[in-house]
Amino acid sequence: MTRRIVVIGGGENAEHDVSLATASSVATALRSGGFVVDELTIDRDGTWRRGAEALGARAAGSLAAAVGVIGRADAVFPAVHGPAGEDGTLAALCALAHTPMAGSGLRAGALGMDKWTTKLVAEAAGIPTAPGRLVSAAEIADVEFKTDVVVKPASSGSSFGVALARDASGLREALREAARFDDRILIEEVVAGREVDVAVLREADGRRWAAPPLEIHTSGPFDTRSKYDGSARFSVPADLDDADRAALTGAALRMFDALGCAGVARIDFFLTGYGPVLNEVNTMPGMTAESQVPRMFAAAGLPYEELVARLVDAAAIPAPAAPPK
Repeated sequence: MTRRIVVIGGGENAEHDVSLATASSVATALRSGGFVVDELTIDRDGTWRRGAEALGARAAGSLAAAVGVIGRADAVFPAVHGPAGEDGTLAALCALAHTPMAGSGLRAGALGMDKWTTKLVAEAAGIPTAPGRLVSAAEIADVEFKTDVVVKPASSGSSFGVALARDASGLREALREAARFDDRILIEEVVAGREVDVAVLREADGRRWAAPPLEIHTSGPFDTRSKYDGSARFSVPADLDDADRAALTGAALRMFDALGCAGVARIDFFLTGYGPVLNEVNTMPGMTAESQVPRMFAAAGLPYEELVARLVDAAAIPAPAAPPK
């Protein structure tokens, strides 16, 4: 029997356009694999559409109609990056609708979206992160650092609001920009090292494995501009010796398990002279055919269409946390 998959894209955050690209690419790949695909889009104002059809004039009414579409699906592929999507919001909706969903559930999405919480989980798992602190937007005027720092919103993606600050003036500007995306801001000391990403996939049988790592090459910070203007260069497989490859892969798998991820996740590291240092985790990374994660799995011999199909095959109902006994 042909399976009906609902692909959800868009969203109410800065990654809206990036999400639309992912959703369109995923939907095309699923159709080429023989799936029947319904495309739902969350507009910037929170209203939902099915293809070109508006499901309502207001967010609440259109959501009710969208839940009906989700409830009739065999599985949902949530392609909404960032807050109100990747952060577990859509996983919770699918759990309430009892509809299987590709990717991580509510808990992993929420933990992975929050960069400060991710650091705490990494510390508990024995994975180093950059020294840093969390501040609120209300504290901006009182923040001081004596070293170069990276400033980033605690919960945002695609490097929106991320900036390198080298002096007091740059720090103020970076903090104000980050506050546009979140009222919680993470400030981290700069880590000197190679930027290397590892993608991890959990298959339908529960087995999880890591694709060959990818290295990012840029002339400056890997920020929003360099991510999407074509100036960044990727090498996959990254040129690594056996020890570094094993260290990166082992840390990625530990982080994947510590957060309770499912489906696919991209774990980003700095590779330093003393080993991998975690940068961040993406539980719904960019998934066009040219995105980093599909490139890594292509290097492992897994084509894009098959990767997307495997994510659907592994879809499960995102169960809530078990009640206490």
